[in-house]
Amino acid sequence: MISAIERLQQALFTGEKAGKADAALVTSEENRFYLTGFPSSAGSVLLFPEEAYFLTDFRYAEAARRVVRGCQVVCIKKMNDTLKELLQKHGARSVLAESERLSLKQARAFEKAFGEAGIAVTADDTLDETLTSLRMIKTPEEIQKLREAQKITDDAFTHILDYIKPGRTEREVALELEFFMRRQGAEGVSFEFIVVSGTNGSLCHGVPSDKPIQAGEFVTMDTGALLHGYHADMTRTVAVGHVSDEQRHAYDMVLKAQLAAIAAAKPGVLCGDVDKAARDILEAEYKGAFEHSTGHGVGVEIHEWPMFAAGNKTVARPGMVVTVEPGIYLEGKFGLRIEDMVAITETGCEDLTHSPKELIIL
Repeated sequence: MISAIERLQQALFTGEKAGKADAALVTSEENRFYLTGFPSSAGSVLLFPEEAYFLTDFRYAEAARRVVRGCQVVCIKKMNDTLKELLQKHGARSVLAESERLSLKQARAFEKAFGEAGIAVTADDTLDETLTSLRMIKTPEEIQKLREAQKITDDAFTHILDYIKPGRTEREVALELEFFMRRQGAEGVSFEFIVVSGTNGSLCHGVPSDKPIQAGEFVTMDTGALLHGYHADMTRTVAVGHVSDEQRHAYDMVLKAQLAAIAAAKPGVLCGDVDKAARDILEAEYKGAFEHSTGHGVGVEIHEWPMFAAGNKTVARPGMVVTVEPGIYLEGKFGLRIEDMVAITETGCEDLTHSPKELIIL
């Protein structure tokens, strides 16, 4: 199985990108992890056509040697000095750097250090776009990690159904979900959970509060477990006690929109058309109540490319893992969202989320 480092070397140093630079420097935490499988708060990955190095300090060097494969682990004291030495050793006269994730201070420091050695720093979009393209298509091993993270997330939803009752606060529900996931082996949570109820449900990214949940309200829970460095993402909306006809109809419409988008998610389809499948259904009756995109890629970050967003011309391809999450948000009344993660396959898509989607009234 070709490694992520080897895929990046092939993409950068062969084919149409060959000749852009003699080396590539990856400094962002997310991309370092993607390439090495090793989580750290500091370090760099330095790539040449024939060699790769993971540079980190004393805090991580021993652990990295136990985990990192496919590149040489080097314990450094001064990062720029070691980078310059390796670039000179390999005869590099130019190096690609990340442009989106590199701070201006870092860029200036690299330019100064490398410039003194006659090495040019190129911080255009080449490296960023190449990494984005590679990360967009998950390997079977990555998809399995996402399945396992989602399994914990599904189990947490099953668990929380017996916990939610009138009088429980949004914050209590959010904490119970996180505690359960960690007890099941999650390394952490994918993001700060969204648990909102009643009129708070119209807050698309609402923060759990001390508001008690009451009968007759929707409770929307946007959650996900972090496992093996990969993020799960799922939203479910349940009702407590009873619902009005208006609530039930809105729920049915969101579910209809989500199922339509999942049915549209297949190889060869424009990502914007997946969004359209959901949006057309909701806009017909709830114009202006669904303003966010239908979905986003998920992986070593909770938001990755591609997006199921209006007008997005990216073509869906096997290996993409994207959320499908239409919702309705009615200020002063309620809100709801239903979200699954789907993996594009050769013939359609696999839904990685297995929690029930029909309206549950607790």
